[in-house]
Amino acid sequence: MALRPDEFYDHALTAADGERRLPLARMTGWDISPFEPDGLRVAPLRPPVLPEPPRHGEDPSNCQACRERGDGIWLNDSWRLTRITGVGVPLVLMLHPRDHYDMADLPDELAAELGVLSTHIVRHVQALPHISRAHVYRIGDGGAHLHIWFFARPEGQTQLYGSWMPVWDDLLPEYPAEVAEADAAIVADALVASIGGRRSDASESPHD
Repeated sequence: MALRPDEFYDHALTAADGERRLPLARMTGWDISPFEPDGLRVAPLRPPVLPEPPRHGEDPSNCQACRERGDGIWLNDSWRLTRITGVGVPLVLMLHPRDHYDMADLPDELAAELGVLSTHIVRHVQALPHISRAHVYRIGDGGAHLHIWFFARPEGQTQLYGSWMPVWDDLLPEYPAEVAEADAAIVADALVASIGGRRSDASESPHD
């Protein structure tokens, strides 16, 4: 059984200093870290908040993703794919179920579709010129409606390897929108060819 919230907090504090600051993560010493360890310090660890605040869209009647169920660069009966704007890497896409599900309550049929569809998206993103890798992320703390992130890593930028890539994305200047839009259209057309569905021009979601 997992530690209770108070037990987890007390356990974490055993590694903290008098200001409840944990030591720097080992990741800050990696050569892909966007930060030099000198001068960095960890924010004080705050006590647990119980009950946790509700995520956006816990109530389907107030869910933005549900209101936008017809928007995307690509859609089929169950899924839609959008392009996230205002990002620093070449392309960020987001996959959503058109109906209101989180990952834990996704029906098995849709879960199977998610696996196949994610593979096709990664395949088509990595087929773009000057893209080396498609990173896939599912977090879920901000929104209750399932959303899967796909980040395109630019070729040759080895500092953008791995788990630091979303941080680098926030640090980089905004990528040229017309280039990202054209690449997103290529991915959407490739999805239509490989898995069906249809292309759409209602494609953009702001980066949050």
